[in-house]
Amino acid sequence: MLDINMLFKIAAAGILIIIIEKVLKSSGKEDISTLTNIAGVVIILLMIINLISKLFDSIKTMFMF
Repeated sequence: MLDINMLFKIAAAGILIIIIEKVLKSSGKEDISTLTNIAGVVIILLMIINLISKLFDSIKTMFMF
């Protein structure tokens, strides 16, 4: 079952990434801003992959005899 806390963690990570990106761009560090954005996307994708893995495990156990 999908844990609502995981959705809040993903949303909070996204908001934090946006804030950090805006601060870095306003200070003139566009390169670091881009790297931070990419790193944040990778972290969020890892969270989502973990959820998908749990989903497949639960489907696998449901159909085992």
